[in-house]
Amino acid sequence: MEKIYKNKNVVVTGHTGFKGSWLVAWLKQMGASVTGIALDPPSIPSHYGASKLAEGIQDHRIDIRNVDAIERVILEAKPDFLFHLAAQPIVGASYDDPIETWSTNVMGTINVLEALRKIQNNCSAVIITSDKCYDNVEWEWGYRENDALGGPDPYSASKGAAELAIRSYVKSYFSGENNPVRIASARAGNVIGGGDWAENRIVPDCVQSWSKNEIVELRNPHSTRPWQHVLEPLGGYLQLGALLSQNHRLHGEAFNFGPQAQENHSVLELVKQMSRSWSEVRWAECEPQPSQFYESGLLKLNCDKALHFLNWHAVLDFEETVGLTADWYRAFYADPSTIQDVTHKQINDYAKKLSFLI
Repeated sequence: MEKIYKNKNVVVTGHTGFKGSWLVAWLKQMGASVTGIALDPPSIPSHYGASKLAEGIQDHRIDIRNVDAIERVILEAKPDFLFHLAAQPIVGASYDDPIETWSTNVMGTINVLEALRKIQNNCSAVIITSDKCYDNVEWEWGYRENDALGGPDPYSASKGAAELAIRSYVKSYFSGENNPVRIASARAGNVIGGGDWAENRIVPDCVQSWSKNEIVELRNPHSTRPWQHVLEPLGGYLQLGALLSQNHRLHGEAFNFGPQAQENHSVLELVKQMSRSWSEVRWAECEPQPSQFYESGLLKLNCDKALHFLNWHAVLDFEETVGLTADWYRAFYADPSTIQDVTHKQINDYAKKLSFLI
């Protein structure tokens, strides 16, 4: 995979966010020339800042809804590859401000697609949406890429709408084998890993409390989630981009990138596993707080399509996923100056597990 991206121009939107910053770190290690488009990092500290990722890239702080500025930067970059991750990613925030959510997630995606319409050079674009793009009825089996789109909450519905926009643009403006731009969409869910300090998430809550020798409160200790390390879907995005540049049959396709089906574990199991990498950890189980708004519970992805066409599958088990996450945070709170090296080593070690990819 490194040979594909080395010395290539790559645009990443949302590069200051959690997933985007890990993607930038990986691309830099492979020798890509990265142009980033995003707002400021969503938290202080952040993975982007701690890993010093602004060094050696073109860093543009632009709202994804600013179509003129987005077009200018993308056209000037002349990207060989583009990864669109910029989004309003929080379900709860989508209830508080649905207009911002819809304009960012739908019109922001359309703005990127509009810029791609004007590109003259060959470019492979991977547009990332979400596993929540599906019309989730919380059944027991995984959603396939041809299942119905659109969830009940503003965030999920906006991601389903973004998928419809991608499909429309591909058929309307990017059809034909001679078009220089190839597009595919990628659907993945919530991930964990070092460098996420978002509010109301269990891993950041734990590490911030434990770093101060405080008790972390577990509001829903028995809720289960498909825990996935951030590097897992990013490896899928990179594989998709690489193969998209070589295989026109992938143009216009959508792919799921989810964890292995058996990696559903409770919040309490996650905390206990993390505690193995920390000393003097404490937690307390609290009464669950009823949510003011609907948020889906059970949601699984079927990733057979990614395995068949991309040879991609998740490679980390639960213990490895949690271990990598805890190790990163433990290193940060012990000595933040080491984090650049820690990030580099975790990417390098993980990439060795993907020797079956191109």
